[in-house]
Amino acid sequence: MAQPKGTVVLAYSGGLDTSCILVWLKEEGYTVIAYLANIGQKEDFEAARKKALALGAKKVYIEDISREFVEEFIWPAVQANALYEDRYLLGTALARPCIARRLVQIAQQERAQYVAHGATGKGNDQVRFELTCYALCPNIKVVAPWRLPKFYQRFPGRRELMDYAKKHGISVPVTPQTPWSMDENLMHISYEAGILENPKNQAPPGLYTKTRDPATSPDTPDVLEIEFERGVPVKVTNARDGASRCEALELFVYLNEIAGKHGVGRIDIVENRFVGMKSRGFWHSPEGEFLRQCIRRSQEGVTGTVRLSVFKGQVYILGRESPRSLYNEELVSMNVQGDYEPADATGFININSLRLKEYHRLQSKVTLKQDE
Repeated sequence: MAQPKGTVVLAYSGGLDTSCILVWLKEEGYTVIAYLANIGQKEDFEAARKKALALGAKKVYIEDISREFVEEFIWPAVQANALYEDRYLLGTALARPCIARRLVQIAQQERAQYVAHGATGKGNDQVRFELTCYALCPNIKVVAPWRLPKFYQRFPGRRELMDYAKKHGISVPVTPQTPWSMDENLMHISYEAGILENPKNQAPPGLYTKTRDPATSPDTPDVLEIEFERGVPVKVTNARDGASRCEALELFVYLNEIAGKHGVGRIDIVENRFVGMKSRGFWHSPEGEFLRQCIRRSQEGVTGTVRLSVFKGQVYILGRESPRSLYNEELVSMNVQGDYEPADATGFININSLRLKEYHRLQSKVTLKQDE
């Protein structure tokens, strides 16, 4: 056993990586405190607690932070209409700063010098975790095993990690037949690694646990009315049975249930990474705070109701209304002139065509010179 190195708070999931990392950290001389955040994943949390303690954790924190995840992270993303690659709703990206914020708080509470995570050295999560930690506690030290040569040279692949788990009696849900990595929370479930690393491979049907296959989804749509205040959903009502939800977490979970029943939300993308290209991790940063303030200000007038149909993997907008809408039916109508003079458009068009005419004049001059 190595010399004692102090206390580390590990972001623990109970899966293959963090279970092995917990044991490895103890081998390295750390006293390990495990932190498992409940953000809506299907998990036997009591079993996870017992497992962490059996693997040698000194203490285990398991906390339900689902409500703050929705209210403080998901809703701001809804206000911003935040989409990655025009499709992905940033389920993992939003969860990480939420988890890491509490990770740091526990480290401070326990007077731990270190925090640790199981993110790989190639992906985005390492950036999200660590930038949050350093932003909130600049003196914290981060242990990232997947970036330490002594760790990744010992475990070059998941096969070696599973062998280590078997040797140390660590039960894990991952098998050589299904060697993919999974991340689940209230907002989504995502998979990567293993056979999924080859873009030509189709995802096995069994992966989809939150959404039904649209081909076998109900033949009758659910029609919902969602009321918004300042860009945030505050009430949903189902026209079919009158069911309604108002509290943020309950509302969000209910919408997930309806969407999942109809097969809404399945996507397959090739990720761009911050270590290489895109996907930012600066939630807890000056520019992040500034941007969210701007978004909140922009959403102050976004109040009203949207009526939509959820059916066969799609969401169809049926109608919308708002007491603060800038839309003026009389002004835009093809049937009513309203407070608008069509003749005014002549001057508008003339002004906008001026640069086009000048560009044409210049091009004609250049062509004449070339022909001389």
